[in-house]
Amino acid sequence: VQLQAYGGGLVQPGDSLILSCSASRRPSGRFQVAWFRQAPGEEREFVAAIRLNSGTTYYADSIKGRFTISEDNAKNTVYLQMNSLTPGDTAVYYCAGSFTVISSSTYTSTAYSNWGQGTQVTVSS
Repeated sequence: VQLQAYGGGLVQPGDSLILSCSASRRPSGRFQVAWFRQAPGEEREFVAAIRLNSGTTYYADSIKGRFTISEDNAKNTVYLQMNSLTPGDTAVYYCAGSFTVISSSTYTSTAYSNWGQGTQVTVSS
């Protein structure tokens, strides 16, 4: 399953943005999609994840209450709705997927085998 992330851009603090992660085909079985982000000079960090067709979601504490991950099965797309953006959210955002992620590995980038290209999100006034 190939993933493609898009939707980044330049926004002002307090603005909202929706990122999309499109899959090349509808994954069968237990497929989990996650968003990670990486700021310059920083390590890649987990943002959110969703276990497709289950309703199970996971969020990093740093974005909980501001970001929402969701899926649209008809479009083979996972969305990341980002609200109340701050300059601290500036990063390259990546979507990643895997059939073999277990709950305890959800927050770990190495648990995901399929990666899309990143999309830049810049929050600046």
